[in-house]
Amino acid sequence: MTKQVLLRALILMSALLVLNGCKDSSTANNAKKGDPALVLDAGQEPRETVRYKIAHGTTTTSMMEFGIASLTTMDGGTELAVTPGVRLTIISGPSLEGKRGSTRFDVRIVKSEAIVPEGIDPKVALDLNKSASVLNNVGGWVEVDDRGIIQRTELNQAAKRSDVPVRLLAMIINARTSLSRVILPAQAIGAGARWEARKDLVLYGFEVSQVDTYTLTEKVGDELKLSVQTQQTALPQTVTFEEEGIELSVESFKMTATGEVIANLNALEANAAASGESVGIINVKTVDGIEKVEIDRAFQVRMTVTYDLATAEADAAVEDAEKAEDAAAEAGEELKAQE
Repeated sequence: MTKQVLLRALILMSALLVLNGCKDSSTANNAKKGDPALVLDAGQEPRETVRYKIAHGTTTTSMMEFGIASLTTMDGGTELAVTPGVRLTIISGPSLEGKRGSTRFDVRIVKSEAIVPEGIDPKVALDLNKSASVLNNVGGWVEVDDRGIIQRTELNQAAKRSDVPVRLLAMIINARTSLSRVILPAQAIGAGARWEARKDLVLYGFEVSQVDTYTLTEKVGDELKLSVQTQQTALPQTVTFEEEGIELSVESFKMTATGEVIANLNALEANAAASGESVGIINVKTVDGIEKVEIDRAFQVRMTVTYDLATAEADAAVEDAEKAEDAAAEAGEELKAQE
């Protein structure tokens, strides 16, 4: 029972980095209490102010694969396992113009499937696939400003279904803040610029502090190439899952990761890849007693993004072409009249 609960927890946690935003208004308001981005080094001259410029009607499709290997130590011994990962297809958009120049768009998981290794117990595989399928159609809408800072969000009806665990919602509504949409600094920056973005997350019911450190390695047109270092830490805390009859208490937790992000300022999502490791000690309390679990995990995540030409740009292009044709026709008529 305990092992299956932990495996299910891991695959749900694998959806970390899934949806950026869709959190409650009180969390979104945290951005208003202070600038979430702290510039450590403004970089080389020339410097410029970098902002997102999302055209009306932009749509982004992203494919994310998350794999994880765990070394789990329990009272009964140590077990090394490649925990099933998750493959997600996510659609963001089409974008709409929000208030005060912000951008509003829907975010929805259109397909979620477990990446199940060969040889895994069929019952566990079925359980994991059921857990993954819960994510299908879960999403909401998010409104961000031109620096990528969340202004307002709301979950969709699929996310409010009774069969979607509340702790899963708490996780996905805070997710993908490190890679999919970079928070840009307020001041002008140049090549080599470094800045931090700090945030508080709720993952699988636990409160976690996160710091992302970005370095601008290159800027070509509207495309930014960034390296990112992420660190998460959690203070001792306890979360009870009544439906499983289990209580998890964190003694310690720390996660570090490094990666690369290629962010197009015209797109709703970014291409990214990262890898890292996390270590933690969790006490699992059930009716059978208390068991201490030490988890040492390594993980990899990759996001591949495609985005469509914004509707407004496409319409403008068609309109310009039609105007050009009309102008050519008028010029032809005038030329005939002159002849």
